[in-house]
Amino acid sequence: MTRAPYRVAIVGLNIGRSHLFEGYSRLGRDFTVVALCDIDPARLATVGDEFGVTRRVTSFDEVLAMADVDIVDICTPPALHQGQIIAALKAGKHVICEKPLVGSLAQVDEIAAVEAASPGRVMPIFQYRWGNGFQKAKLLVDRGIAGKPYAATCETHWRRGAAYYDVPWRGTLKTEMGGVLLSHAIHLHDMMCQLMGPAQRVYAEATTRVNPIETEDCVAASLSMASGAVVTLSCTLGAAAESSRLKACFEHVMIESSLTPYSPGNDPWTFTAMSDAAQARIDAALADFTPVEPRFLGQLGAYAGALDGTAPWPVTVAEARASLELITAFYHSAAHHEAVTLPIGASHSRYRDWRVDAG
Repeated sequence: MTRAPYRVAIVGLNIGRSHLFEGYSRLGRDFTVVALCDIDPARLATVGDEFGVTRRVTSFDEVLAMADVDIVDICTPPALHQGQIIAALKAGKHVICEKPLVGSLAQVDEIAAVEAASPGRVMPIFQYRWGNGFQKAKLLVDRGIAGKPYAATCETHWRRGAAYYDVPWRGTLKTEMGGVLLSHAIHLHDMMCQLMGPAQRVYAEATTRVNPIETEDCVAASLSMASGAVVTLSCTLGAAAESSRLKACFEHVMIESSLTPYSPGNDPWTFTAMSDAAQARIDAALADFTPVEPRFLGQLGAYAGALDGTAPWPVTVAEARASLELITAFYHSAAHHEAVTLPIGASHSRYRDWRVDAG
């Protein structure tokens, strides 16, 4: 029997419009957007008219009171996420939330505890994972065909100028909570860890050189991974030509992403085999590859399957925690000019706030 579509309310219509345009509008059998919420009445009217969503509110509490909403999709500024996620879970809703999920490891641990006691579940957004190039690379790694990881480089070279920071909550430690590491490079770093495994030791240097803002916009970092591999990271918001690039060397293959800044997971990726025998194994594995839809369309499509119980959960709170643990290590290392060993627990000085040491 065909089920009814899951009913969604989108809160925050900047990136929330992308969820609607790229995802929900093309997944009508799985989702219907029944309500929109934004504090800007003009934006609310524009997006509502564009997509034919007639129920429009400016109050998050009104969304929580809607009995016909199954899923609250949170696309608000980062400083609001924790309270909104918890309120939505306690209202019995499923939650989708944009990155960064919350503002500290303490907050993500609280989210995990509330989720465990609630009927709803949380899906953090990491839409860059949904791209055929990245998924092919993940297939080779997961099947053991790539072999032992050796080294990787990860470059997020984007451009952000004064117009971007005209939005009041951007560029401040209080409301954006971080710069290029948190709001931009977090996606490529997540993809890197999906291929190379978790980080074990982190050293970072961060500075602000491009814009007159509080948050960092240029970073260099080195990582030692739990697998023994080593990784270097480079980030800037002052690139003349924007690109995202992930290059990883394994025992049997060198993997290199496309350079597309906002869809680096998409084809074409290159897979250079170490030998003819390795090439044969790669070719055989990729012959079985099932293509995925890109970005929000791919993640939200996978989410529908997870809600139905026919597919695994696309991204978990635990995976978001791993990403935020790396963020915490970056900021502590950059502030103190010292290496940080992971995992980071409740006794760490930045467990409750990666922006500042406790005390």
